[in-house]
Amino acid sequence: MGEEAEPFLVLANGTQIMPVWYLIIGLVGALVGSFLNVCIYRLPRRQSIVWPGSHCPACTTPITWYDNIPVISYVLLAGRCRACAVPIPWHYPVVEGLNAAGYIGLFWYFGPGWPVAVYALLYSALIVVAGTDLTHQIIPNAVTLPGIGIGLLSAATVLPTGLANGVIGMLVGGGLLWFLAWLSPYLFGKEGMGGGDIKLMAMIGAFLGWKPALLTILVGSLFGSLIGITLIGARLISRQDYIPFGPFLVGGALVALFFGQPMLNWYHALLFG
Repeated sequence: MGEEAEPFLVLANGTQIMPVWYLIIGLVGALVGSFLNVCIYRLPRRQSIVWPGSHCPACTTPITWYDNIPVISYVLLAGRCRACAVPIPWHYPVVEGLNAAGYIGLFWYFGPGWPVAVYALLYSALIVVAGTDLTHQIIPNAVTLPGIGIGLLSAATVLPTGLANGVIGMLVGGGLLWFLAWLSPYLFGKEGMGGGDIKLMAMIGAFLGWKPALLTILVGSLFGSLIGITLIGARLISRQDYIPFGPFLVGGALVALFFGQPMLNWYHALLFG
């Protein structure tokens, strides 16, 4: 009898890997996601993300390691603090699960190497941005400003973007939103977006380049318009209510990251045949 073949999974580029790698990548993503929850909670409050250690915001009881296992501890605790029984916000396991799923998706799409590590860093930064903007209408400078520098350095070294493209992407992404923010009071009588959105787009452009930056703004604006019209039509919000734009830009950036080149190729073929 011949030996049974080892099971393999195939990445998007055709590389075969052992399935255990998906488990490892997912665990790393979930653990990082637990730290992202700390960032989402503390950064808008201008608290240290390092000290003190994880604790219940309600009763300040330190969280033991067995109550801090991503997703699993939330389920075992039935979504409540062990010490005071205050409900744990549902977005904690969601962030952990999203980061794990994102890391697995990035690894499958880009394969092993330094670029996927950089894209994982960008992905996690975008989750923090979406979380803080949704909960506090704040996009932390502590994420975007270092992110711009890391994006340019990565573009110059390990990413296919290239330094020149990264610099242009930073200027185009941030500059276009700056122009729209300047124009909004004249067109609509109120501020259209804040400085956080501008710095967010500068960061995205630094990592991805100018064409994906434009695609990010286009897709993000489309997402925002569709959801805004839907919410207004359902009378859940009014036209005067503020809708954070950061999460829509995050969605646009993820579309550009995963599908940007195929979409640009399709558009080029549509125009020039």
